[in-house]
Amino acid sequence: MNKLTQNIRELSSNLLKNNKVDMVIGFKKGTIPMAVSPMAAHNIEQTKEFIWDSNCGINLANFISDKKEKIGIIAKGCDSRNIVTHITENKISRDKLHIIGVPCTGMIDKIKLQSNFNDDITDYSENGEDIIVKSGLIEKNLKKSDYLKSNCKTCMHRNPVIYDELAAELVQEQKIEDQFADVKKIESLSIEDKWNYFDNLLKDCIRCYACKNACPLCYCPSCFVNESNPQWVGKGQDKTDIKTFHFLRAYHCAGRCTDCGACVQACPMNINVRDFTRKLIKDSYEIYGWEAGLDITKRPLLDTFSLKDDDSFIK
Repeated sequence: MNKLTQNIRELSSNLLKNNKVDMVIGFKKGTIPMAVSPMAAHNIEQTKEFIWDSNCGINLANFISDKKEKIGIIAKGCDSRNIVTHITENKISRDKLHIIGVPCTGMIDKIKLQSNFNDDITDYSENGEDIIVKSGLIEKNLKKSDYLKSNCKTCMHRNPVIYDELAAELVQEQKIEDQFADVKKIESLSIEDKWNYFDNLLKDCIRCYACKNACPLCYCPSCFVNESNPQWVGKGQDKTDIKTFHFLRAYHCAGRCTDCGACVQACPMNINVRDFTRKLIKDSYEIYGWEAGLDITKRPLLDTFSLKDDDSFIK
């Protein structure tokens, strides 16, 4: 058992033992290597199932919306930023939460890691920033930094931005020369090439809505994809309807997305859904100096107005 897992179990157990929360939301081991599953521990015995490693990429903020109980939650940097958004958008009260912060050095891209092996991975373990991976044919010692998820490579807030206690010491934040190099690459394309880029990006989309369901920001009581009067988007596989869904969903996340990567991780077709939201994150930062989920005293970007806001786009 690694030290982080041990600390999380102890902190969670103490919260339940002292009746400070009704449940603690964290992760338990899945049924196959590198798989984890969100779980809620309601008693001390259940906290013994909690684990933490570089596969705990699911955003647990998804599980606190509109909850009335007092909740303990394990939160890495991106989770904590989405918790901030939940609080500012009145999805849960701050006094209903006890946040156990987990400083994070990134999550593993399982698909990239699997590509190193000609057969299925049978065992996975970590030793600091090294990972030991076994298949039926071979065992490899690899550097975790070489197999990080794409959003983790550009993450500027690895430490929780809000917490009640920490499960480990804070880590050093990354210094990235160009945080939006990926966006600028798409921006540099011609209009025609941009359309071709997104046509190709979405060619395998099956409209399963996994990205929407995994997103910790998609909690509207009635989603536009389900509306029939008026009908905003068709229900089939028409290419225009597929594009409409993805672009509208992205704009609903404008000024709110923390780039947690939950959408990409959930997609069964391995579509880089982040390409729709990254441009909005870049514009929010460069035009308005705004990063989502950093301060519970500030309203989301599109929920505020300032006379200093740029209006040069108005013709």
